[in-house]
Amino acid sequence: LGLLRMDHTLPLISTLALAFGLALVFGYFAERLRFPALVGYLFAGILCSGHTPGPVADMELASQLSELGVILLMFGVGLHFSIQDLLKVRHIAIPGAVLQMSIATVLGLCFAMYVWHWELSAALIFGLCLSCASTVVLLKALELHGHLNTVDGQISVGWLVVEDIATVLILVLLPPIAAILGVGAEPGQAPEPMSISQMLYVIGSTLLRVVAFVAVMLLVGRKLIPWALWKVAKTGSRELFTLFVLFASIGIAFGAAVVFEVSFSLGAFFAGMVLRESPYARRAAHDSLPLQDAFSVLFFVGVGMMLDWHVLINEPLGILTMLAIIMFGKSITAFLLVHF
Repeated sequence: LGLLRMDHTLPLISTLALAFGLALVFGYFAERLRFPALVGYLFAGILCSGHTPGPVADMELASQLSELGVILLMFGVGLHFSIQDLLKVRHIAIPGAVLQMSIATVLGLCFAMYVWHWELSAALIFGLCLSCASTVVLLKALELHGHLNTVDGQISVGWLVVEDIATVLILVLLPPIAAILGVGAEPGQAPEPMSISQMLYVIGSTLLRVVAFVAVMLLVGRKLIPWALWKVAKTGSRELFTLFVLFASIGIAFGAAVVFEVSFSLGAFFAGMVLRESPYARRAAHDSLPLQDAFSVLFFVGVGMMLDWHVLINEPLGILTMLAIIMFGKSITAFLLVHF
């Protein structure tokens, strides 16, 4: 009874204890079986979700902790990349991300419409979901194989940044697209149509916010943030240094989302890139690494918690089709573009 009461009164502590404990056990067995540890983390999330018997972690808290994992990981990646690194791969990353997302969207849309007989609106959303890549999973895979700081890694990170910007644009455009397709309208009421000029305004304003954020980070943040880190480092306080690094990653990511309406991960990535200009960047990367590892574990546990494993039994064909689109459709597109 005492444990049950603690679970309800201290959801953060109980969620962390449950997530870290199960992740440790299943991550260990995954490594022993020569699987990536993240496979064990996913199983840990499934076990502490509401879809399996036993203890249940707080899903809302786990989701926010997962977002922290994404922020810290993207911040750490940004500390290893410069603006020049991204500009060098723009000729591959930009068309590659756009083409790959377009093909994945079309494949998912066609399958949902002609095999599952979904409506156009639902099929479009399904295709768009398949087009977005998981930044954390890909970065962990690159890191695991030692490719993060190679040319291939630079292309992949640039590709992911473009996809992140495209995803922001997609999320902003979903409401007007829903209005055009008549989704969400009350029965008997026609949806309010959106003119071409209004649509262009939405697209333009979204891109303008992204450009404004990048400009602020490059023109102001590139000078201010390394200077502030230098001032903090001169105090000789290890706690203040770590605190500044945490604020730079989480605070800038939050500010970017609130002020410029870009994603947390994009904001954290650019925060890391501008902090790379500081002579203390290596120390900042070293100090933030344990937190990156801990909270990225929570990301995978959170993903596992969202999985209702019954769908694997009820919809095996759908799962295999999605897997084929992601593994073969997107991979073939990326291979051909990079090859040529």
